[in-house]
Amino acid sequence: MTQRPNIDPAVLQQRKAYYDKIGGHKLAPLWEVLHGLVIKEPKSACQPAIWHYDEIRGFIMEAGSLITAKEAERRVLVLENPGMPGQSRITTALYAGLQLIMPGEVAPSHRHTQSALRFIVEGSGAYTAVDGEKTIMEEGDFVITPSWTWHDHGNETDKPMVWMDGLDIPIVQTLDCSFMERYPEDSQPLARPVGDALARYGSGLLPVDYEAATPTSPVFNYPYRRTREALETMRRSNEWDPCHGLKVQYVNPANGESAMPTIGTFMQLLPKGFAGERYRSSDATVFSVVEGEGYTLVGDGPEALRFDWRKRDTFVIPSWVPHRHHAPNSDAVIFSFSDRPVQKKLGLWRESRGNR
Repeated sequence: MTQRPNIDPAVLQQRKAYYDKIGGHKLAPLWEVLHGLVIKEPKSACQPAIWHYDEIRGFIMEAGSLITAKEAERRVLVLENPGMPGQSRITTALYAGLQLIMPGEVAPSHRHTQSALRFIVEGSGAYTAVDGEKTIMEEGDFVITPSWTWHDHGNETDKPMVWMDGLDIPIVQTLDCSFMERYPEDSQPLARPVGDALARYGSGLLPVDYEAATPTSPVFNYPYRRTREALETMRRSNEWDPCHGLKVQYVNPANGESAMPTIGTFMQLLPKGFAGERYRSSDATVFSVVEGEGYTLVGDGPEALRFDWRKRDTFVIPSWVPHRHHAPNSDAVIFSFSDRPVQKKLGLWRESRGNR
């Protein structure tokens, strides 16, 4: 029971007896907990954290000698936020992990209600197949597995491949909408040629009779080479955002909205010498470094953290925590994802620039 000053002890005792009585009828007084439910600004269990790829790559590869992709179903090391141990969360709303697939392996086909992204961190040439179409994945590619679509992964190259998985598992858990089904065979049958979705939907064109069946983009592989070319073209106009450098959002070409309904995905270019201004937003964000090196200051004043990062490192910034990106010695390119689309649909998303 909340203790309030200058209240007669007899009154407090009377209230406690009342609370005990109504508790037996599955009731509770809102006024005792309201201050913790409706708060002035976000106060999250999520903590800032960074994973240096050079330090954890050995653990990822070691997993390849301990368990097969088929036995594990998905051989993944979860990026577990230190503020939420044991919950398989990188933010309060999202899951992230690093998946390994070795040469010759197939990760068996299944489907689930959770939406998933793959962001390719190391290697090239492995594939993912989504609802009858295979796509070959390269470093920096952003690949989507929409909700309730069959998907399997395979590596027909002679080198291991690692990608980041990002899923809306905590959101689906909150809504009690988790369903999952395994395909009878390890691999699903293919019905369309490689590259069909990108050719059909990814060139500023749509089939004349196209009708969206889901809110997810019909393009399920956004190649890095295209994204990088777009950033370089934007660079020529020299229109740098003081907080983000050059930042683009992956969109659904059918409606111009986020490529995924629950997860927003972004890519940004920080030019050499960039010193970002203070920024914060209500969507806790996961960052994966694609090129270059730099650092991010997280928080304000003497208690601010400094995350030094380089290619393939991952870091997370919690909701409403101020941060500043810096790229003093080289250009840097960073992929990121968050639950921004959900917040925007609900009218909850906020951002703050500078000292506001």
